[in-house]
Amino acid sequence: MKHIGSALLVFSLVPMITLAQDRVVPLLEKLTNAPGPSGYEEPVAKIMVDEMKPLADKISFDGLGSVIAVQGTAGPKIMLDAHMDELGGLIRRITPPGFLTMQMLGGWLDQALVDQRWIIIGSKGPVVAVTGIRDIHVVPEEEMKRVYSPNSIFLDIGAKSEAEVRAMGVEPGDPVVPDTSFTVLNGTQNYLAKAWDDRVGCALLIEVMRRFRHTSHPNQIFYAATVQEEIGLRGAETSAQIIKPDIGISIEVGIVKGVPGVRPEEAQEVLGGGPGFFFYDWSALPNRKLVAFVKETALSNSVPLQYDLITGYGEDGAAIQKSNGGVPVINLVVPTRYTHSHNGIINRADFDRTVDLVAALVSKLDGTRVAHLRDFAPAP
Repeated sequence: MKHIGSALLVFSLVPMITLAQDRVVPLLEKLTNAPGPSGYEEPVAKIMVDEMKPLADKISFDGLGSVIAVQGTAGPKIMLDAHMDELGGLIRRITPPGFLTMQMLGGWLDQALVDQRWIIIGSKGPVVAVTGIRDIHVVPEEEMKRVYSPNSIFLDIGAKSEAEVRAMGVEPGDPVVPDTSFTVLNGTQNYLAKAWDDRVGCALLIEVMRRFRHTSHPNQIFYAATVQEEIGLRGAETSAQIIKPDIGISIEVGIVKGVPGVRPEEAQEVLGGGPGFFFYDWSALPNRKLVAFVKETALSNSVPLQYDLITGYGEDGAAIQKSNGGVPVINLVVPTRYTHSHNGIINRADFDRTVDLVAALVSKLDGTRVAHLRDFAPAP
C-alpha cells in the first residue's frame, strides 16, 4: 500500500490477466511457481508426470529422478531434453541467534542475492525468508558499493534462536528457492517469473507431446525432463545412458542483447525475435549437418530464427553429445531476459514459434535423414 496525500492507493501484486486463458498460460504458471532447485525437483516432476501421462505411450525414470516419456515404438530415437531444476540453495547452518547460512545451488551472480525473498521447503511446509544485509545507517562509506559474497549472506526467518528455527521445521540441508510468482507483465505478451531456466523448456516438451499425441511420425520420441543440470548436467547424462539416442535436441533459455548494459559481442538474440540456437557454447559444439537442417526447416516453415554464440554457458546437450558413441546435438533456446535471477522475462510468441520449430524438426526426421546426420565417412 502507498499513501499519496490523503488518498490510500492499493496496488495488486498480480495484474489482471487480460489475454485469453489458453492452456499454455496456466501451464507456465504452474511450472514456474513450483519449487525445484537442483536435487529437489520432485514437485516439478509431479507436474511433468501428470501432464505427460495422458500423452505418452510410456513413462519411466532414471536413477536420479529424471522423467522420461516416450511416444512411438519404432524408428530413430530422438531425445528432446529440458531440465527441471532451477537455481536455489540449501540451508548450511543454523546460528544460535536464529539466522541461517545458505549454500548456493547453481551459478548465481553475487549481486542477485542480497535483500531478496526466499522460500525454505521445511518439514512443516514453506517458510518465508529474506537475505538480510547491513543497514545503510551503520555501513562505513568504503563498504557502501561493495558486492557481498555468498558466504557473507544470511537468511532471516524472524526466529530469535536455533530452537525457534527448528520449531518452524527448518533444518540444515533443507532446499531454498526464490519467492517469486508468475505474472503476465502488464497485459503484454511478456511473462515474468522465476525458473524460466528451464521450466520454459519443460512446458515446451509438453506442448510438443500434444502435437504428436494423435499425429503419426517416423520416430521414437523421448521427452527427457532432467535433474541437476545446474550443478553438472547430471540428469542428462544418466537419461541419455538409458535412452541411447540417435539425435539430441536440448531446449533451453537464450540470452538477449536488448537490455541496457549488454555489449554487442556478448549476445545476439532479442525478445520477440523467434527461437534461437547456438553455434557454440563452452560445453558443446553442435553437429554441422544438424545446424543446416535446423536452418532449412525454420525457413521452410516460416519460423524466424536467431543465431547466437555464448561463451559463459553450458547445457544438457553436452552430456547427450557424449553418449551412445557420439550423438548429433543442437541447442534450441527461447530468448529470456535476466536468467539466473528471481525475475526473468520471456515472450509468448517466442515460445509458440519454438514449439512449431521443434515439432517440424521431429516430423522431418526419419531413418534416412538420421543416418545422413550421423554419417561422418569422407566423401570418395
